[in-house]
Amino acid sequence: MKPTPNFPSEPRRLLVFGAHPDDIEFGCGGVIAGETQAGSVAHFVIGSRGEAATHGTPAQRASEAAAGAALLGATLEFVEVGGDAHFQSSLGHVLALAGLIRRYRPSLVLSPRPVENQHPDHAVLGKMVRDAARLARYGGVEELRAGAPHAIDQLLFYAVAAEAEIPGKSPVLIDVSAPPVLAAWTAAMQAHGSQQATRDYV
Repeated sequence: MKPTPNFPSEPRRLLVFGAHPDDIEFGCGGVIAGETQAGSVAHFVIGSRGEAATHGTPAQRASEAAAGAALLGATLEFVEVGGDAHFQSSLGHVLALAGLIRRYRPSLVLSPRPVENQHPDHAVLGKMVRDAARLARYGGVEELRAGAPHAIDQLLFYAVAAEAEIPGKSPVLIDVSAPPVLAAWTAAMQAHGSQQATRDYV
């Protein structure tokens, strides 16, 4: 009997959503660094360029986001879901996000927690990603027929701010203490100089 050949498995694909250019790095950058350093492939989808922010121009913040993503070993794209501080949960936006899930075909999706917190965009995006992950599975959704249906393995929510944690619920804890992971995560947060200038997020 011939042994079964050992073909390398395809790397795990992560699709990570953020409402603003710094959310992913500050909210779950350590998790991304650990994944990409272990061989996973990550792609960031950001819903605004921080155009409503007090600090930093949209061009500056988009550039910072690109630098942060590169330091975490990820690629990046921006999507339109209403604009910074104007996110709106609509069927059109949910279908657009579902189309991204079908195109990228991730096994793991990360998104801001759909819980009200210091910025309303976080919760709105979390709810849209939750709905998009479900719609991406259904073969009969007419607007999504350009891409094959795709069911993700896991959807995990991260808290951009402490108030997005749910009282009484145990969070999923992921070890990000390895020095190379901490170094990449720290560098990615520091890439957002416009935000670091007002508060030491690191």
